[in-house]
Amino acid sequence: MITIALDTMGADFSPHNEVSGAIEVIKETAGRFKILLTGKKDLLEKELQKHAGYSKEAIEILDASEIITMDDEPVQALRQKRNSSIVVALEALKAKRADAFVSAGNTGAVMSGGTLELGRIPGVSRPMIGAQFPRSTGGFTLVFDVGATVDAKPHWLKEYGIMGSIYAKTIFGLADPTVALLSVGEEKTKGNDLVLESTKLLEKTDINFIGNVEGRDVLNGKVDIILCDGFTGNIILKFAESVLPSLKSRVKKYAEGGFVSKLKAAITASVLRASLKDFDYQEHGGVPLLGVNGVVIIGHGSSSPRAFRTMLLRAEELVKKDLCGTIKNALAKAQEKIPK
Repeated sequence: MITIALDTMGADFSPHNEVSGAIEVIKETAGRFKILLTGKKDLLEKELQKHAGYSKEAIEILDASEIITMDDEPVQALRQKRNSSIVVALEALKAKRADAFVSAGNTGAVMSGGTLELGRIPGVSRPMIGAQFPRSTGGFTLVFDVGATVDAKPHWLKEYGIMGSIYAKTIFGLADPTVALLSVGEEKTKGNDLVLESTKLLEKTDINFIGNVEGRDVLNGKVDIILCDGFTGNIILKFAESVLPSLKSRVKKYAEGGFVSKLKAAITASVLRASLKDFDYQEHGGVPLLGVNGVVIIGHGSSSPRAFRTMLLRAEELVKKDLCGTIKNALAKAQEKIPK
């Protein structure tokens, strides 16, 4: 049985969506999960009363009287709100009371808390988060980092490449994933100092590094893993998340042109819904925080119950495949010691 600490406070629709997603997973998996709901006990008890037909033994409430909001400064909030739902969940993971932690609360607090409370895997200078981008040819391209650290140093990108390769092998079964740096041109001479210096380090590793790619290659399937600093990666992520809502809005606007336009829009909408399903973040839930001593999944603030279900299942997968242990072993065996 996998035990997961689920932060139920601080997201846009807390605690309703978190609890609904947890109950859905428990009903679906029958005995595979125990979920620790961290948050205000009275609110959680009221929310649980709305559900029936699930194993009561699979749910436990860890009372947390404080909430780290989206507006709180992450590190300061972690220090001042020690009884917050994020800290209580992280402490459960650190004490091995839980096997993983899932949250759609303050992203900065989850990332900082994960690093401060759990510590980094030896050989990791900065943890990173990655995101899946659907390819036009099918499947996904993974982009690291998409926001854990805004700036980056060359040896951090080297670590991102190693961790990203392990993640792709362990979770997606890619035998030898290709890795590239995001740049303004494919030529080896193109790019800023970060790209040029990172290239030198990545070429010395055992990973399948193929050089530079451009922004268009995020979706065309040319490479399995793309590396960049968190500033650039987060912009790419947020832009991608805007694609589907924007297209839906344009189709809806077109439908206002009359009966024929409405009919065409209905047909177009169904095609878009099916073909662009992979652009919906709820399909793959959240993103893993890689490089810390524990499984941490970070979700979107507006995550639906379906998104929480997906996050919980992904957390289970990472635990069962011992992703943290695999990363630790791979970094220890790296040809060149990674500078701290």
